[in-house]
Amino acid sequence: MKKWMFLLAITSVFLVLTACSEEKADLVVTSFTDELQGPIDKFEELHDVKVDLQIIPTENYTTTLRPALESGKGAPDVFTGEIVYLKDWLEQDYWENLSADPYNVDSWEDDYMEYVWDLGKDPEDNVRAVSWQTTPGGIYYRRSIAKEVLGTDDPAEVGEMFSTMEGLMEVGEKMKEKNYRLFPDEGSIQPYTNGQDPQPWVNEANELVMTEARLSYFDYAKELRDKQYTALAPAWSPAWYESFVGPISYNVGWDELDDSAEAEDKTEVFAVSLPTWALNSVLKVEAEETAGDWAVTNGPTPYFQGGTWIGMYKDSENKDLAWEFIQMLVHDEEFLTEWVTETTGDVLSYIPVTSKISEGYEEEYLGGQNHYEFFLEEANKIDASTITKYDQQIGDLFGTEVGNYVEGTVTKEEALEEFYNQVKNAFSDIIIPE
Repeated sequence: MKKWMFLLAITSVFLVLTACSEEKADLVVTSFTDELQGPIDKFEELHDVKVDLQIIPTENYTTTLRPALESGKGAPDVFTGEIVYLKDWLEQDYWENLSADPYNVDSWEDDYMEYVWDLGKDPEDNVRAVSWQTTPGGIYYRRSIAKEVLGTDDPAEVGEMFSTMEGLMEVGEKMKEKNYRLFPDEGSIQPYTNGQDPQPWVNEANELVMTEARLSYFDYAKELRDKQYTALAPAWSPAWYESFVGPISYNVGWDELDDSAEAEDKTEVFAVSLPTWALNSVLKVEAEETAGDWAVTNGPTPYFQGGTWIGMYKDSENKDLAWEFIQMLVHDEEFLTEWVTETTGDVLSYIPVTSKISEGYEEEYLGGQNHYEFFLEEANKIDASTITKYDQQIGDLFGTEVGNYVEGTVTKEEALEEFYNQVKNAFSDIIIPE
């Protein structure tokens, strides 16, 4: 039975990578979401061609696509990559060198957010992938609660209160006094502890880097928990989503919400740390009831989360058409303006379009705030040099052990030791601190 299931799984992967419609496609594009379907429809209309979009679920994307890219069998002409594995793939020579003739994209460099552009380069400084997005983060907060507790809902004034970790804790205390909670859970502060002293997780000597700022996540997360500054609603849980629209039961974890809970057992959440894309894909979708009552401002340090890069397969037989598609998606001013204003709402990394859109922009959901202007300022503060291919996995391992410490199941020393063990098991060549 196991052998049969294995053969079935292999066959399914083969079908995902080779299946096309009865009419042979002129171009094959592979990604992990359907967000490219709109651009593909436009491209087909402009060029009178057929493009197949192959969607592989995020959780299977790398394991399914990597064998095709390495063997060339069933490989697409164009494919996307997430920041999670971007650095690794840039080292593998999967993407065509876009710095070389006839593409010469180095001439585009000044048109893009610096960190986004730099992250698409391979170790030899050649551009292999480009992104249409920039994804800096901020703290989204409820204006009505800010006015009640802090006396102002102005993003600049609230941002000044949020500008240090100590300032966040002071706001947390004020919120608690009024039966509000600063954040849904302790994870909202992780980007800011990492950013206090920006360092790569793994340095050039292949050593795991543990700065005092990074270690401070243990203490700040514990302070948030002990002083009850969060609602204990884990990110992406039912309670987390519900916290964007009104009172929730305190400490329900991942359980489904109990609508019959007494009012005195409930609390309301003030703010949450999220990146650009969350405005349209999370808040506007899950919190229509509180539209207009939100604003976004800075935390103690700048950060970014997510992002999608695109490039062409180095051995594609349709490079001319692939290049035309990539140019339209990331560098066509008319197309990008239409796409972002009428469909995605993304904050673009392509400065000529984003700068124009940001002029005098007012976002109704954010009470008329110009969030483009804010996020452009935050994006300019991000340093791509600290990003490594290990970040997602090591960051998740670290967050898990901080969570165990906060829950009281282990001491800080035990959590740190287990974190080191987990890193060593995952990456045997990384040197662990003594």
